[in-house]
Amino acid sequence: MAQEFFMTITRDEEGYFTGNIPSLPGCHTQGRTIEELNANMKEAIALYDDDTPVEFIGLQKIALP
Repeated sequence: MAQEFFMTITRDEEGYFTGNIPSLPGCHTQGRTIEELNANMKEAIALYDDDTPVEFIGLQKIALP
């Protein structure tokens, strides 16, 4: 069975997309396009070396007054 991960995606001032896998601390990468980000993230996950990933619970938006 294939492993599945949630990835958060942001875009920086220069237009690069940055991806982070919350359940794999320190597993992040970037790409000029979403397609490049996805390819880079698959490589980053494959190279990730940790036997005890953290369980991803979810994302929550917080508003400040």
